[in-house]
Amino acid sequence: MMRLIALLCGLLLLATPVGAAAQGPAPLPQDPDAVLVDELVVTARELGPAWWRVSDDDSTVYVMGVPSLIPKGSGWDPSTLERRLEGANLVILPFNSASVNLLTAPGALVSLLRLRSSTPFEDTLEGPLSARFIAARTIAGQPADRYGTRNGMAAALLLISDYRDAARLTAADPAKTIGRMAAARGIRVEARTYDAAPLLAAVLRTPAEAQRACVLEALAAVEAGPGSAEAAARAWAWGQVREALGGERSYERCIAAAPGAADLDARLKADQTASIVAALKRPGHSVAVVQLRPLLAQGGVLDRLGTLGYEIRTPAED
Repeated sequence: MMRLIALLCGLLLLATPVGAAAQGPAPLPQDPDAVLVDELVVTARELGPAWWRVSDDDSTVYVMGVPSLIPKGSGWDPSTLERRLEGANLVILPFNSASVNLLTAPGALVSLLRLRSSTPFEDTLEGPLSARFIAARTIAGQPADRYGTRNGMAAALLLISDYRDAARLTAADPAKTIGRMAAARGIRVEARTYDAAPLLAAVLRTPAEAQRACVLEALAAVEAGPGSAEAAARAWAWGQVREALGGERSYERCIAAAPGAADLDARLKADQTASIVAALKRPGHSVAVVQLRPLLAQGGVLDRLGTLGYEIRTPAED
């Protein structure tokens, strides 16, 4: 049961698309990171993942943009990262983890029980859609009773998680690897964990039409396969920022349908911005790791830092 909580909440914070959007109209809001700040989306001068530089008079934070999803074992050149870890005050990792707070655990468990059902989700769907769901969970290597829920968003999020595991796609790296590299050098690592209970409640409150649209998005992602994520990861590893963004669109629209999602998105960006600002108050340099779209979107982390008056240099200038 706790594993299911972790899967749902982790996906609500991390989920990004790995395939094309579903055909036909979908009652989903726009991806909150759909509109990018064009002048920030550039190809890096140096080979390897792209870096942005945020500075004030006596301090710099080197910001590494990372994909939200990459194939496990993807290779990338860590030489620039290793150079910037030398003498760093701090490494800030993406703020995208969730756990169950002891004070809210009973509410989280109640929400989870309301999501559970003895009826496999595919049995709640009409013929063609049921057949697509069966084919998708077969690709993911899972039996029907794995998806014992009548909630479309819960079923879709679990399907995406299982598909990612089967396709060897991960949302944990490269941030997990960077965290280990920093710890091995004795550098303080900052991350943020958010309470899972409101996220589960948001799944329950998602309107039925949006749940169905989320299922369509998830099926399209599984049917499209991992090619989009693989191409984006290759582009990221070579510093090709615009191409690296190509695999990260449709599933975020699904997550945006959950009540309170816009507020959570704004909170994550505000928290990451505040951590970078705090790091800039200490002379020297630090390293931050931020997912590419929240980093580069209008209203995203770099846009907020620019509004606060900090100097921002792009990978094309570095």
